[in-house]
Amino acid sequence: MKIVVIYGHPLADSFCQQIADEYAAGALSKGSQVRKIELSKMEFNPLLKFGYKKRMTEEPDLIWAKESILWADHLVFVYPMWWGSMPSLLKGFIDRALTPGYAFKYVDGSYFNEKLLKGKTARVIVTSDAPKWYVILKWRNMAKVQMKETILKYCGVSPVRYSHIGSVKWLKEKQLKKWLKKSFDWGIALN
Repeated sequence: MKIVVIYGHPLADSFCQQIADEYAAGALSKGSQVRKIELSKMEFNPLLKFGYKKRMTEEPDLIWAKESILWADHLVFVYPMWWGSMPSLLKGFIDRALTPGYAFKYVDGSYFNEKLLKGKTARVIVTSDAPKWYVILKWRNMAKVQMKETILKYCGVSPVRYSHIGSVKWLKEKQLKKWLKKSFDWGIALN
């Protein structure tokens, strides 16, 4: 299986980076091919300056990332929840990469679009300092809905598995290692 792990934290060294690395290691141990898109190391403008009215020139890192997404069978997104959503760098990457004609296509006279990333599956792993129960009850799990439904499924990616690691700020070393082991196991299971 061909897997792309998209690390969406703007810092190069974080618990999310460890999760992404463990998932990749698990997938590699199963014989999968793995590419990593590490947004913290990429050079691209995350601002979609003209909306979809005018195309921006795509930087080499962005072109490579888009080629990698098309190459992959399975996409893995790993990032922290900030302000109930994803970091702006990841949102900017999505805005710049998952464009009309690439990830989806508008259909004249229809409310529904053509999904151009059909056949791909995904795993989304999100961390937060807020407890998972609080995110679900207070914020109605809007970060999950945003990534799973309004972004990935809109482009045809399905199924999308979503995992939320909450209360990270208060987890003990043993609990952190347990999550890293679970991430490795998800990579082995390829989901």
